[in-house]
Parts: sequence; structure tokens; C-alpha cells
Amino acid sequence: MDSAAASASPGPAAPPHMAALVLARGGSKGIPLKNIKPLAGVPLIGWVLRAAIDAGVFQSVWVSTDHDEIEKVAKQFGAQVHRRSSEVSQDSSTSLDAIKEFLLHHKEVDIIGNIQATSPCLHPDDLIKVAKMIREDGFECVFSVVRRHLFRWSEIKGVNKVTTPQNLNPAKRPRRQDWDGELCENGSFYFAKKHLIEGGCLQGGKVIYYEMRAERSVDIDIDIDWPIAEQRVLRYGYFGKEPLKEVKLLVCNIDGCLTNGHIYLSEDQKEIISYDVRDAVGISLLKKRGVQVWLISERCSKTISAMKLDCEVIVSVTHKLRVVEDWINKMSLSWKEVAYLGNEESDVDCLKKAGMSGVPADACATAQKAAGYICKSNGGHGAIREFAEHIFLLMEKVNSQERKLNDLKN
Repeated sequence: MDSAAASASPGPAAPPHMAALVLARGGSKGIPLKNIKPLAGVPLIGWVLRAAIDAGVFQSVWVSTDHDEIEKVAKQFGAQVHRRSSEVSQDSSTSLDAIKEFLLHHKEVDIIGNIQATSPCLHPDDLIKVAKMIREDGFECVFSVVRRHLFRWSEIKGVNKVTTPQNLNPAKRPRRQDWDGELCENGSFYFAKKHLIEGGCLQGGKVIYYEMRAERSVDIDIDIDWPIAEQRVLRYGYFGKEPLKEVKLLVCNIDGCLTNGHIYLSEDQKEIISYDVRDAVGISLLKKRGVQVWLISERCSKTISAMKLDCEVIVSVTHKLRVVEDWINKMSLSWKEVAYLGNEESDVDCLKKAGMSGVPADACATAQKAAGYICKSNGGHGAIREFAEHIFLLMEKVNSQERKLNDLKN
């Protein structure tokens, strides 16, 4: 074959375009704007977007929404946004309606991974395995299930009726350990090839289930689920590619984190600022746990320097990243051992590098985008205490992982 013919020969076929698609309309009836309500310091939709992007198996990651605030959050987490029409944003609209509309506008997509925003304990490794089942094992549809050990009885309709067992013999009631249980859809995801969806079906063709671990099967439908889900996420959620390490140092911006950012002047022109006693308690608890606390400010103020919080206070800082890196080097720490609480654009570089990062609820949008945790409390109103509690929970997660590793070694 001559060189001209060789150059004209087609190359290897491009792999099918697999898109992750999260449906998130703004009209949730149970919990208003549920999809972006903070769960353990992260907007609900952020948990699944983080898992989808870090899985690295999707050519594109999308959020289909009709709401400006949801669009804003989706883009902060690195997703593309499809603005869905009002026709598929009604209470009566189905997921299939919204997915079919998405495909009409994105002809390049061959496979849809429909991931539910309400499944915050999803991990990338689940999505990686499912992608292989579709791409390499030849399945046309894969959906998530969880194993449940629940005995079912028939519903009573009418007077003088009795219930009957659906999946057990009461005379030979099995022990849990002697029964395999049943596989139930948990709603975390539904993967399907385009031709199935265009034919009006999300589950069909060569179909198989993917069994998820029970601790990762969290579905939030009503408000009462929220505090339970927060505890589950903190214990079993996915926090990013880098493994967590024990925190040795907290660096906190004073202006807007320890204080509310307000400055008062007395009649004799003396500066007055205030802080919340809860935050002082939070600092004290951190120190008792062996975490050093350093307070930092861009301003030069005798009032700040006079604060009696029993921790290092550095003022007149013009380049926070450089100063914090100097501290870290002197203490022989890595960034993964540092927690950082900031609220301004000048904190963004430190927020991005820190092993744990947080912002008060009223922090600027740029800082919120860079942070791993958004407090419910505003600056000067308990944000440090709240972030301290978050650090303690994640440190317990680190310690639990280390105990498991030691048990395996022994």
C-alpha cells in the first residue's frame, strides 16, 4: 500500500460517547430547591457530580435543569448545563421525557448514565464498573440495586380481609443470615444506550443490575431524611481523589470568618470588633485535640492582636499563600494536614490547596466555589465552631480507615 493510500485509510473508531446526566429541575415539592440544598456542607447535587467527574469514564457530564441557581452550582462543580424546556419541567414530567429531550439536542451522545442527584453516597468506583459493563461486556442497560432483607405482606383492601405473606413462609421464618434477601432498585443510576431511550424505555434489551453496597444506598426524598443522610455521607461519602489525612493545623481568616467583617469606631476613634463565644470554644476544642490554630488578617489592627484566644495571630498579611506555605514548611507539614477557613478571593489559593477547606455561609461566590465545605453559619456567628465539628467528623473517618488497615495487616 502506497503512502497516499495509507494516509487515507480510516483510523480506529472513536469509542461511543457516554454522557453522565443529572436531572435537577427547580420545582421540588417536598424540599424547595432540594438539589442544591447543602448536605454536610456540599450542595446535594455536588456529591454526585464530584463522583461522576472523578470516575473519568464519561466524555461529558451534564445537568439538565430549568433553574438559574442550579445551573450556577452545576457549573461550579465542573458540569455542563442543558436548559430543559418547560414542557419537561412539570410535576407530571417523567425522567424519560427529560432524557429524550436532552438527546434531541445532543446527537453526539450514544450512552446515557442517568445519575440521581439524591444519591450522595455514590462513589467513582461504582460508575467505573458500570461503564465497563456497558462498553466492554455488551450490556445495553445497567441499573443500580441494593440487597434488602425485608419480609413483605399483602396490603389489606376492604373489610374483614386478612393479609398474606409475599416472600416468606411464616411457619419457617428464616434467620437473616440464612436468607439472601431480595434485590431492590435504589435509584442511584440508570445507564442505557440511545436506541432504548429513543424507543421509550430506560430498562430493556440486554439488561443487568449492578449491586451497590448498602451503606452507599442513600436516597433523599423527604426532609426527615436529611440529618440521617448527613451522618451517612460523612461516614461513607466520597470526598475526592486525594485520601484524607489527619489535620494538624487550622488557618482561619479573621475578617469575615472569626468576625462578621464589621468594624465599629468609638467616640475616641478606637476600633471595636466582636466575635462569637462559640468560635472561641471551637478554637479551644481544636487545640485540645492537638490541632494548632493560626489566625490571619490582611489588616493591621491592635484590636486583632489584642484578642485573647490563645493562638497565633498574624496581621498585615499581603500574600496569604506565601505566608501559610512558610508556616507549613517550618512545621514540616504537608497541605493535606492543613485545614483552611476563608471567605474572600484572597483565600482561594489556600482553600484549593488545603486538605480540608471551608467557608462561612456568607462567603463570596469565588471562595465558595473553591471550598470543600460551606458552613450553615455566617462569619462571626459560629462558623469556626461548625467547621471544627466538621474537622472532627472527618478525622474520625481517617482514624476509622487507619484502624481497618491495621486490622487487615494483623
